[in-house]
Amino acid sequence: MLKGKRIVVGVTGGIAAYKACDLVSQLKKLQAEVNVIMTQSAVKFVQPQSFQALSQNSVTVDMFETPRYWDIEHISLAQKADVLVVAPATANLIGKVANGIADDMLSTTIMASTARVIFAPAMNTKMYENPLVQDNMTKLKALGYDFVSPGAGRLACGDVGVGKLADIAAIVKSITDILTSPLDFQGKSVLITAGPTVEAIDPVRYLSNHSSGKMGYALAEAAKARGARVTLVSGPTNLSPPQGIEFIGVESAQEMLEAVKERYDAQDVVIKAAAVADYRPEQVWDKKIKKQDGGLTLRLVKNPDIAKELGAIKTHQLLVGFAAETDHLMDYAKEKIQKKNLDLIVANDVTQQGAGFGSDTNIVHIIDRDGRVVTLDQAPKLKIAHGILNEILKQL
Repeated sequence: MLKGKRIVVGVTGGIAAYKACDLVSQLKKLQAEVNVIMTQSAVKFVQPQSFQALSQNSVTVDMFETPRYWDIEHISLAQKADVLVVAPATANLIGKVANGIADDMLSTTIMASTARVIFAPAMNTKMYENPLVQDNMTKLKALGYDFVSPGAGRLACGDVGVGKLADIAAIVKSITDILTSPLDFQGKSVLITAGPTVEAIDPVRYLSNHSSGKMGYALAEAAKARGARVTLVSGPTNLSPPQGIEFIGVESAQEMLEAVKERYDAQDVVIKAAAVADYRPEQVWDKKIKKQDGGLTLRLVKNPDIAKELGAIKTHQLLVGFAAETDHLMDYAKEKIQKKNLDLIVANDVTQQGAGFGSDTNIVHIIDRDGRVVTLDQAPKLKIAHGILNEILKQL
């Protein structure tokens, strides 16, 4: 429920404007107070009376119309909002905000608001993929604005590709996550590694492990919901990255190390949840190795220890490692925290039912440098992620 929460919905001039009616309806069903701001172009697609009926509030369109109250309307709406969501968000509106242009009621209200702002882009595929639009979105994400990524499919113009307005349920979830989660990581930059790494043998074979990435992705989702600027560096998985984060896809341990070190200085917290391959083939064949009689010997060489390298160069960062073990769990974890200069380590026995690779739940022990242990009993990985963040917050 969002009872008492004040949400401003901005509607811009795209064919998906009619879907914003459903968004307003869903928010009202959750008992939120909703105000709608429409651009002049949006009115060409949906009449303000529709939003007025659904929101049970007057709809703002013209910045220069006679105000209904004594206050300046765009300032009033900016101040009263707990969250401001733009759905659909056109390339035009995204570009204006990214470049500090405020020339209508919606862009002016966004500029005057200190509330969290969520953009749900919807536009032609080629427009969405245009480097100028992508640069504007990257700039806004770096400034702390949230995005709900568009879906893919057949667009109104007949093209097929990315650009459809995200499902209304996904937009509502983003709003709900922001309004119901504590924003105790607001202003913090958090980098998380997740998933397995893949070490090539030849063009069709590789060495890897059973990591699903679910724990790391849950940590990224939880940190984002709590206000952090999140970067997720992930090996190959079947998971979709959480909305509104920076996502870096990698394959090998070396690629993961380079991606993390490139962004390390800007982070407040680094969580090494990835299952990084300890070894890689010494030789990588450029053609498929053909089957032959007898055995095949692969010589392996050691991969870089990413957590140890980060621990050796850390300055202000809080560094969290993971220890996935099959025996002597606590001994190995406590050894790693000292050897790798970690601040916390999250240890789990992957042979334990409900805690192994691929499981939707986990059981973990969080250990600090002084040997204090906090145990989180079996729970969904998202709940475990919030528990880990709670312990990180104590360290911060």
